[in-house]
Amino acid sequence: MAAFPARDRAAFDRHWAVLRSTASGTTRTAVVGVQVAGIVTAWGDHPHRELAYWFGRQFWGRGIATAAVGLFLDVEQARPLTAHVAVHNDGSRRVLEKLGFRHVGQAPEDDLILDVFQLA
Repeated sequence: MAAFPARDRAAFDRHWAVLRSTASGTTRTAVVGVQVAGIVTAWGDHPHRELAYWFGRQFWGRGIATAAVGLFLDVEQARPLTAHVAVHNDGSRRVLEKLGFRHVGQAPEDDLILDVFQLA
């Protein structure tokens, strides 16, 4: 459902290192049992704070993303908080809506159109 192509391992490691080293970044890992289910992260400075998350397919449809992002929002207090979702990603849309995010528009991203959600 993600709108962005998977990176090879080296590219992923570089991207992840940047996210983890960003002074304004907050990242948490979601664990179910002994398995990593996904990650939730936020970065950027007010008023342009961004939220993103990824969960493995085997954890979809079980409320895990909603619970993990909800717990993350207890830690991440910055508002407004913005998230971008591929227009075809109904699961991520539902996660955000359940947590109080509101659809505020659309934004082009390369060849994609992303729905923009914001938590005030």
